[in-house]
Amino acid sequence: LGQPLYMLMPEVVGMELTGKLPAGATATDLVLTVTQILRKEGVVGKFVEFFGAGVGSMSLADRATIANMAPEYGATMGFFPVDDETLNFLRRTGRTADEVALVERYTKELGIFRTDADEPPVYTKTLKLDISSVEPSLAGPKRPQDRVPLGSMKDSFRRALKAPISERGFALDEAALARTAAVEDNGRSAEIGHGAVVIAAITSCTNTSNPSVMLAAGLVAKKAVDRGLKVKPYVKTSLAPGSRVVSDYLDKAGLTDALRQLGFHTVGYGCTTCIGNSGPLPEPVAAAITKGDLVASAVLSGNRNFEGRVNPLTKANYLASPPLVVAYALAGTTDIDLAKEPIGQNDAGEAVYLKDIWPTNDEIAATVEQAVQPEMFTAQYQHAFDANEVWNRIQVTGGDLYAWNDASTYIQEPPFMADLTPEVPALQPIEGARVLALLGDSVTTDHISPAGSIAQNSPAGRYLIEQGVEPREFNSYGSRRGNDRVMVRGTFANIRIRNQLVPTIEGGYTKHLPDGQQTTIYEAAMQYRDENVPLLVLAGAEYGTGSSRDWAAKGTMLLGVRAVIAASFERIHRSNLVGMGVLPLEFPHGQTWQSLGLTGEESYDITGLEDGVLKPRGKVHVIATSADGSVKEFDATVRIDTPVELDYYRNGGILQTVTRKLLKG
Repeated sequence: LGQPLYMLMPEVVGMELTGKLPAGATATDLVLTVTQILRKEGVVGKFVEFFGAGVGSMSLADRATIANMAPEYGATMGFFPVDDETLNFLRRTGRTADEVALVERYTKELGIFRTDADEPPVYTKTLKLDISSVEPSLAGPKRPQDRVPLGSMKDSFRRALKAPISERGFALDEAALARTAAVEDNGRSAEIGHGAVVIAAITSCTNTSNPSVMLAAGLVAKKAVDRGLKVKPYVKTSLAPGSRVVSDYLDKAGLTDALRQLGFHTVGYGCTTCIGNSGPLPEPVAAAITKGDLVASAVLSGNRNFEGRVNPLTKANYLASPPLVVAYALAGTTDIDLAKEPIGQNDAGEAVYLKDIWPTNDEIAATVEQAVQPEMFTAQYQHAFDANEVWNRIQVTGGDLYAWNDASTYIQEPPFMADLTPEVPALQPIEGARVLALLGDSVTTDHISPAGSIAQNSPAGRYLIEQGVEPREFNSYGSRRGNDRVMVRGTFANIRIRNQLVPTIEGGYTKHLPDGQQTTIYEAAMQYRDENVPLLVLAGAEYGTGSSRDWAAKGTMLLGVRAVIAASFERIHRSNLVGMGVLPLEFPHGQTWQSLGLTGEESYDITGLEDGVLKPRGKVHVIATSADGSVKEFDATVRIDTPVELDYYRNGGILQTVTRKLLKG
């Protein structure tokens, strides 16, 4: 759009790494540990640099796995300095000698090339982690930062079953804990209970471009097959490598067949299970989960396990390394201690333990050395843009303007510019606003704008049916992000979102005020629009965690939400709200809507928004008036952080800002 990038000068947190990974631990275990530590520390809006002697013991792929999870630990970015391992990686992946020499000379001339003799840089704050303390782990069942040591998994899962929903549990009573259901499929029968692993996915991300963990998964599969182990019949397995090169080196190592024998067939290269693109569960499995009202599990090697993201029927979702994904597919349940209990039995009825099929670090290193070759990378890079024949056959029309098709249910002209005026309208106070959603902590962009399956009885599902789309052709929200009519109906429609205006139900529902009628969030928003009532969202800490998900801000704006008042915001979503003309505000420090005694049923006025009064990081005054006439007042902090963001907000968003500048020449 030709706009400059403005940002506040970030703090830079240093994380000193010492030691090296112990036997049995993987880069995934390390990144889950780092995510837990940094989330607890609080690094939103900050840079995190990893340094120290431990960095030298890490492969570049391991470093990339850690850097890639910066959104999950909340940092603006996580990064490692360039060093000899970086140069070795470039050589291993087929870069020319001249390219490697350029990187080396450039970084050394700038003084940013790391050596073991370097003095530590000066950071805003320094944290420490001894890598040798890392242990095999998972994270879940609802957030990436909630790490669970492998040996504690059984106890942790059982605690989660009984824990209240407010503590990220499932609130089951004693009677419900014993529920089971039978899966009948093609003459095979299996009984499943809470924790049944119905999805085991080595899913596309940096984890699945990391040779050490991908080859480790293949080695686990081969050892399991050799010992006669089989995946449980109700587990849906899949393999989505992060690169076509992964398939090449799995083939060269002779591990592809073992993975396939356990059901880990390559389903594609790209976002799959992690973003909800794994498709529906087999009908017998889905029916058993529904009939038994079970807390079924998914175990995946992606970065995100937010509620409702992976599959509507998997309430418990755990992140794990690719080899652990294979292990849990074999075990078939998360209600197990794989450090002590057998993972299964062979054909002779003998118990087999995880330790029996887990490769040593030396085995993994030797396999990486033998299987990963530079020519694999150069061969794949040569055809990166022409390898997909199906894509290449798509017919496209030329022209400067896109020819909108009114009949399309995938792409429609959005209304973002529909009411654009040549001049910037004067800012006005928000008067008589109602709360559309009253939310708690850690509301993710997946809660706000889900990317997965579209429910038949949802506003988006009903809309598609009205357009002649059969439910089996609904596809996903992510696939229909080019159609605002679907996406606005899907905003706040996550099946696991909990709007405290209607605390007894899950999903995209709310209460229309002042009449108190319960309805969907979309239908309430449209009714408020007809009544010319502006809308607010009230939320807790870490609002907008997770994917950048631009539709979380776009949909919020299209519903008529003028402002979001939260205890704190995740950086990217806060920025996206401003970019769509929605005002992000923060409660007074240490306060929440609960501590202020707000119910969400009040009528709200917000003053201090006028031109010349509204300032970046300034204050506005909020007045909440209850039906009985009682009033609560507080000052909220404006989370417009820079002058250019204020300009975007005054214009109604970044698109309007750019368009007005273009119109003026």
